[in-house]
Amino acid sequence: MRFLIFTFFVFFSLSATAQKEVMDNSRDALKAGSSKDLVRFFASSVDLKIDGESTSYSKTQAEFILKDFFRKYPPNSFEFVHQGASREGLTYAIGKYNHSDGSFRVYLLLKDINGSYLIDTMDFSDDN
Repeated sequence: MRFLIFTFFVFFSLSATAQKEVMDNSRDALKAGSSKDLVRFFASSVDLKIDGESTSYSKTQAEFILKDFFRKYPPNSFEFVHQGASREGLTYAIGKYNHSDGSFRVYLLLKDINGSYLIDTMDFSDDN
């Protein structure tokens, strides 16, 4: 019984650490406006929504879309304002992306895909 409890604790700790790493690195990439660094944490296919237009993209396509987005709206700052998890075990975060002409509300959804936590959904909504 002790071994089972210990194994559960280790698994839970590693899972939480992996999720935190993805969130921290995603935050840093958004602050820097780096599409290259951000897509490192994307699933092979990601739902990307920018100002109401939602499409599923491959990682490569998403990188080009985000590169254009960051060029059009260079970041002044980015911070997560809320993070949580659903009952189904999905991790999410909501942040604020500030640029010179305003801001976007950013929603990230992480999923456990083959033992790795990756961004499955990313939504930029005009916050003005």
